[in-house]
Amino acid sequence: MIRAVILGATGYTGIELTRILSTHPDVRIVGGSSRNWAGKSACDIFPFLGESENFPLQTLEDAVTSPQADVAFLALPHGESATVARQVLDTGLKVVDLSADHRLADPQVYAEWYGSHKDPGLLTRAVYGLPEVHRELIRKADLVANPGCYPTSVILGAGPLLTRPEIDKGYLVVDSKSGVSGAGRGAKLGTSFCEVGESFKPYGVTGHRHIPEMEQELSKIAGSEVKVRFTPHLIPASRGMISTIYARLRKPLSREELREHYCARYKGEPFVRVLSLGTFPDTLMVRGSNQCHIGVEIDERTGWAIAMSAIDNLTKGASGLAVQNMNVLFGLDERAGLQGLPLFP
Repeated sequence: MIRAVILGATGYTGIELTRILSTHPDVRIVGGSSRNWAGKSACDIFPFLGESENFPLQTLEDAVTSPQADVAFLALPHGESATVARQVLDTGLKVVDLSADHRLADPQVYAEWYGSHKDPGLLTRAVYGLPEVHRELIRKADLVANPGCYPTSVILGAGPLLTRPEIDKGYLVVDSKSGVSGAGRGAKLGTSFCEVGESFKPYGVTGHRHIPEMEQELSKIAGSEVKVRFTPHLIPASRGMISTIYARLRKPLSREELREHYCARYKGEPFVRVLSLGTFPDTLMVRGSNQCHIGVEIDERTGWAIAMSAIDNLTKGASGLAVQNMNVLFGLDERAGLQGLPLFP
């Protein structure tokens, strides 16, 4: 039985990790940290937990000092994971970091978007945690940088486009929409009910921090530099994410050929579903699951290829993907703990 500790157990991603791991056949949560509820037990905070799923909550400092576990999930705010990751690794644990602290390989690029990194030596040690792209590297890693939710939807949706000769690989236009939980559990005016209910708005229009992450990974897939024109939007939903990706065609490509290409690329992938032609992704159809649904289309009139992907931003976009990465790290069935169907409606 693998012993897991969740640092940041009472935020949205920590809670989602608890939900998923509580039914994982090979994992037991043995502890977690919480800034606000240290000294209590998890079932004091989350009444849906039974005694068999309960675990103690400590301060971050105490949890890091003696974790008594095999794997640590860092569900901490950006900037905090970098301060504790090496200490946790030095105790012999494998680490899955759900923050952005280890996703960018270049310290200079990290500094441009996030500021100075607190432990830049770990950036080259970390493996970008998207199993559909880096599965073999993840198997050998001890530090996995869990992707952001937007990059997960965009990389899975756009990646196969960039391996077709008909596509202009240098430039993608990406339009994404996310549920409010992507902003975290902390109280903020801009994500309060009265501010987001019956509202739909873009944000981070020219400088969202997930852009370099997308460009880093998509450029690797393309084998050349890829630029992303990315616009995220906030939708009045608690969870769910959909990305629509546009790429210019250099020469004709049929919708049937494009779909067959996606089917071949994702054949055997347990969590990626390529939808039938004319069927498009719907966030409701992936809610609460680790699935990514992808649809494709060709606009012959304007000469654009279109890929659309839907995920649950808290599951495949965060905690479900983190568990998938843990399964790969420990040589488990990649689907373990993640086989539940979406919540519908």
